[in-house]
Amino acid sequence: MPNWHQINEELKKSGSTFDLIRRKYLSRLSKHTGRNTIIYYSGWLQKNNVPGLEVNDADKNGLMTVIHNLDRTKGLDLILHTPGGQTAATESIVDYIHSMFGNDVRAIVPQLAMSAGTMIACSCKEIIMGKQSSLGPIDPQFNGIPAHGVVEEFKRAYTEIKADGVYAALNEPFLRSEAFFQPDKKFYI
Repeated sequence: MPNWHQINEELKKSGSTFDLIRRKYLSRLSKHTGRNTIIYYSGWLQKNNVPGLEVNDADKNGLMTVIHNLDRTKGLDLILHTPGGQTAATESIVDYIHSMFGNDVRAIVPQLAMSAGTMIACSCKEIIMGKQSSLGPIDPQFNGIPAHGVVEEFKRAYTEIKADGVYAALNEPFLRSEAFFQPDKKFYI
């Protein structure tokens, strides 16, 4: 398998788009393993703070489109590179993939599968990683704030207010903040 520099050189020589080169190497990998191979990734490391790059409900439609005509008897190698995302979307994607391939799903993590990506990888029968690969923690968050921290802050505020009511006014901004109360927001992991 070529390195990134070699692929860039090949792109320059061929005048081709990234997609043609990507498909060529996916095809080679699929022929080598005898399995279906798809990539589930986003450009989150290159495009920080761009909405929609995390695991979300729209991703399932894309996966359904890609998986539709695949031979289910060959299993699936799922190349993952994701920052994480929505809990319900992750569960739905895992359920769908398993309904199509049973337990014959293998995760390949070339670089990073964080949070929800870790959950997807852990739902597979096997995870293949390189020395540079990482699975991230599964850490629920509210607007990028770890849920554990919000819970701990709430407990601290509760203890202070219970001990002395004067602390209610001091803790009111936190208790009204978006970090604590967001009934219409989706839960991310």
